[in-house]
Amino acid sequence: MTPFLEIAVGLVLVIGSAFSLIATLGLLRLKDVYMRMHAGSKAGTLGSGLMLIALAVHTGEVDVLTRALAGVVFFLLTAPVAAHLLAKASYEVGYRPCSDTHIDEMGKRDT
Repeated sequence: MTPFLEIAVGLVLVIGSAFSLIATLGLLRLKDVYMRMHAGSKAGTLGSGLMLIALAVHTGEVDVLTRALAGVVFFLLTAPVAAHLLAKASYEVGYRPCSDTHIDEMGKRDT
């Protein structure tokens, strides 16, 4: 592996780790389940995806590359759907947004 490629892989790993750290801090610091879910799904997906891409580039093997790309696509397809369904279920059982949430679109609908 060339030194340029090693530096690029290292940078992508550090950036992916930073996004995962931001997702973790968001889970610990944010106020309600909806804000926490947003932090976990968005930043966590980006961090995991970047680290998988760095792994694929570092190994340089085609089978690892295809599996890593399949993992990234899986994360990108399932994380938003899972977060949406969890948020909808949380609202349905009675978890309301915190006072920092100014617009409650779910509360406006006719049931």
